[in-house]
Amino acid sequence: MAIATQRELLIQITAGSVEVEGMLHMPENATGVILFAHGSGSSRFSPRNNFVAEKLREVHLGTLLMDLLTPDEERTYQTRFNISLLSSRLNAAVEWLLHAEATRLLSCGLFGASTGAAAALQVAAERGAQIGAVVSRGGRPDLAGRQALAKVLAPTLLIVGGLDDVVIELNQMAYSALHGERRLEIVPGATHLFEEPGKLEQVAKLAADWFARHLTSPGLAG
Repeated sequence: MAIATQRELLIQITAGSVEVEGMLHMPENATGVILFAHGSGSSRFSPRNNFVAEKLREVHLGTLLMDLLTPDEERTYQTRFNISLLSSRLNAAVEWLLHAEATRLLSCGLFGASTGAAAALQVAAERGAQIGAVVSRGGRPDLAGRQALAKVLAPTLLIVGGLDDVVIELNQMAYSALHGERRLEIVPGATHLFEEPGKLEQVAKLAADWFARHLTSPGLAG
C-alpha cells in the first residue's frame, strides 16, 4: 500500500549539551505520530524499525525515528545501556513533537525496541496523558524499573518472540508491574529479532492496530 503524499524532514533536537538527529515522516491526513526508541547498538537506520515505521505510515500515522546517542556515545558499551540517558534524549524528542507545527495537534505514541522500550516506558511514566500508547518489540521493559512501570498511564503492548525465552520472562515481570491497560503478545515461532518469514509483519500489524485504537484524541501541546 503506497502513501500518496508524504512529507520527509531531517531534524535536529537539542538534548542537554548535544544535538541528536531524527527523520520525521508525515503522511497526508496523519491521525497521530509515533516516536521510535531504538535499542542498544542501533540507530534511526534500523532496518526492522524502519520496516515497522513504513507499515504505520500506511495507516496514516506519522513516524519519528531518532538517534538517541551521538556516534561517539554509541561506541561506548556503558552509554548504550544507560536507560536514564536514553530516556532524557527521548523526552527531548517528545517535547519537540508536542510543539512542532506538523505534530503539535496529534496524539503521540512510543515504539521501543530492546533497551529503547525501557526508555519509552520511563518517558510515558513521566509524561502521563501526553503519551497516548506504548508498544515494545522484543524489549526490556523491566529495565524501566517497577516504580516507573507502576506510573505508566498509556495503554501498553508488549510484543515478544515465542522462542525468546529469557525475554518472555522479563516481559512477564514488567507486565505484572504495569497498572494501566496492558497486553502481552507472544508471536509463535519468532526469535528475538523477529527475523523469521512473516514475523516482523505480525509485529507491525499488532503495533498498527494498537496505535490506531488508542491514538484517537488530539495530542497535548504542553
